[in-house]
Amino acid sequence: MTKLVVLNLGKGNLKQGFATVTAQLYNYSNPIPIQFTGSLPAAPELIELYRRWQLLYLLLHETLFPGQRWHRNMANDAGIEIDTEDITNISSVEFSNLCDNLQNEINVWLKSELFRNIDQKLRTKLNPHEEIRIILETEDDQIRRLPWHLWDFFEDYHKAVFGLSAPEVDEVKLLRKPTTNKIRILAILGNSEGIDIQQDRAILEQLPKTETIFLVEPQRKELDQWLWDKKGWDILFFAGHGSSQADGEIGQIYINQTDSLTISQLKNGLKAAIARGLQLAIFNCCDGLGLVRQLASLHIPQMIVMREAVPDRVAQEFLKHFLEAFANGESCHLAMREAIEKLQGLESSFPCASWLPVICQNPTAMSLVLANKVDSQPTSWHNRNIIGTIFKVSIVTTALIMGMRSVGMLQSWELMAFDAMMRLRPDEGQDPRILVVTVTEADVRSQPAKERGAASLSDRALAQVVEKLEQFQPRVIGLDIYRENHVEKKYKKLSRLMQKSDRFFAICEVSEENKNSGVSPPPEVPKQNLGFSDVIPDSDGIIRRQILAMAPASPCNVDKSFSFQLANRYLLALGIQSKLTTEKNWQFGNVVFKNLESNSGGYHRIDNLGHQVLLNYRSSHQAATQVTLADVLNNKLTSDLVKNRIVLIGTSAESFHDYWSTPYSASQWSYNQMPGVMLQAQMVSQILSAVLDNRPLLWMLPKWGEFIWVWGWSLIGATIIWQFRSWLRLGLVGVATVCVLYGVSFAVLIQGAWIPLVPSVLVLIVSGTTVVIYIHFLSDQHNQ
Repeated sequence: MTKLVVLNLGKGNLKQGFATVTAQLYNYSNPIPIQFTGSLPAAPELIELYRRWQLLYLLLHETLFPGQRWHRNMANDAGIEIDTEDITNISSVEFSNLCDNLQNEINVWLKSELFRNIDQKLRTKLNPHEEIRIILETEDDQIRRLPWHLWDFFEDYHKAVFGLSAPEVDEVKLLRKPTTNKIRILAILGNSEGIDIQQDRAILEQLPKTETIFLVEPQRKELDQWLWDKKGWDILFFAGHGSSQADGEIGQIYINQTDSLTISQLKNGLKAAIARGLQLAIFNCCDGLGLVRQLASLHIPQMIVMREAVPDRVAQEFLKHFLEAFANGESCHLAMREAIEKLQGLESSFPCASWLPVICQNPTAMSLVLANKVDSQPTSWHNRNIIGTIFKVSIVTTALIMGMRSVGMLQSWELMAFDAMMRLRPDEGQDPRILVVTVTEADVRSQPAKERGAASLSDRALAQVVEKLEQFQPRVIGLDIYRENHVEKKYKKLSRLMQKSDRFFAICEVSEENKNSGVSPPPEVPKQNLGFSDVIPDSDGIIRRQILAMAPASPCNVDKSFSFQLANRYLLALGIQSKLTTEKNWQFGNVVFKNLESNSGGYHRIDNLGHQVLLNYRSSHQAATQVTLADVLNNKLTSDLVKNRIVLIGTSAESFHDYWSTPYSASQWSYNQMPGVMLQAQMVSQILSAVLDNRPLLWMLPKWGEFIWVWGWSLIGATIIWQFRSWLRLGLVGVATVCVLYGVSFAVLIQGAWIPLVPSVLVLIVSGTTVVIYIHFLSDQHNQ
């Protein structure tokens, strides 16, 4: 992974020092940098050392190669005057000592206590084996000219490359250009007086997978026209003479025997070329730092120049080594370092040859890689290959995830996701057709213990409640309290009502926690007015299903649930009858309650116990209006609360442990379990609301529909990876896609459909990851 370090020196100079130095460390997978701060002390001796090095460098080359023209410049073109009174004699040994002295002083300066925090933090955060670009931002020309690559940091980090940057940078908005699978190079061969430019041309012509246009000593108009070429350029190359002003602000290139141009005179054409994708400019001429100043302001991604006057042989060797490494798949920066290191072999004849090349970088751009550039223009065959792979990956991934689902490996996750979406649904409020009378802990204590025994409601209290309810004409009364014993003889009216009334219903229990036990029904209540109270918790103890009917079993010996009986009696009064369809589903009026199958939705091998449906809770706690036993006995009931309603009587006293976990129980906002009587109210309300209000029942797609749904998201995940190679964009689009998936699943659940959410998220991740691995495999195969 490539790392980027932007070293900003802020205001200051070598005479005064730099009070605020900032180092920002970027990882391209994270747009937010890590930042360190420090400062640098004054180092006026470096000014004098470098000035002396410049003078001796030019004088030594004049001495070693008398009469030789500099490659792309004359010695006096560099803007440096050689003072023969200052330097009268020089030897290679003396110059070598000066170079060592300059290198030592630079490292002493960068090892100062003020800069140590930045140096240590960089060494802690960076890996010596990863590619690192260290970019210097400064406006001081003396600092820009220093040979920063001599910093001993680069000795320890073999893939680190130093570069310069303009003080202000920005991304370039690229125009659309025709696609091509070749690198396009515009090569300008300028004034060649005294130098061998044909060597540069020969090196460029050997570069593979390129289309190179050579302009030999062009006129300004011709050069400008080619810069505007609509096909766009990837690399701009110049070979010839060049120079910069003494202050390093302005550079110029000599395009033919008579004309020279500054960057500002080519500004519009260069901006057009950059907008059409120009990535790299190479100026293989002398003293190019002035060109950097001007060209960097146009925000070109990368530039390579020579910091001082450069001998012909050095310029050619650098170009050859750089292009060889670049063509072999190295990034622009690593190719730059390799070429510089290979120049050291020339330094017995050309002292400080490896000091001369320098790269200027726009920090917002990635380092150009020739192989990636070519590969980024895929052939139609490559497109078809990727599309075919995406199709295969999506099918295999979907089959794998759905296979895991079919054996129950995802059930707990799917049920948790189901509960989370249930809790987010808007509360539908209370069902106005139901009234719940609860026996609270206070109500239990208010009854004499000898009257109620171990029950929560005594015969006397029940008789009083029923009598008070009857006067307001409820449509159905349901007693959700077990009563295995006969009513005491003194309560004959209650006993007669329980035996004769067609609107009084009671409960019994078929079994308890799958044991061969149960609770017998009240002796007075006829079988047709009984319903079993059994519920089926899932493996995590949460009630998500409702039983409508099942085979009778002793001691309860009834086949309809309590909620079924109450709702059925209410609907019969409205002329709506229930029946069992030929598919063995219960139907009320026109509404069919389809049975859950063993592997319905996210379930795996659920209890095959009678006719079951998912329970669509209407609220988190109270599905109906609630009053207490005390309220009833104290005559607080009104006709509006009771008339034509289903009245459920049950306990909410915690001492009787009739509480159940629901999808809402896992919520951090409502941890309390639901009383059994309120759970029965939810079940009754589900039947009534579905039949009378067209409220949706919860349903699932058929197995083939679920497979297609999940497969679709697998295709989406793989396609996203293919289309978005940037980790930042990929992360943003990935998060957005998961949010959309969750939003769709939630919206559909509100309408009654439980669609596979967890399998869809998994295939998004797995298929996307598989395609990433495949693309990297193809890239590695290509590079090999």
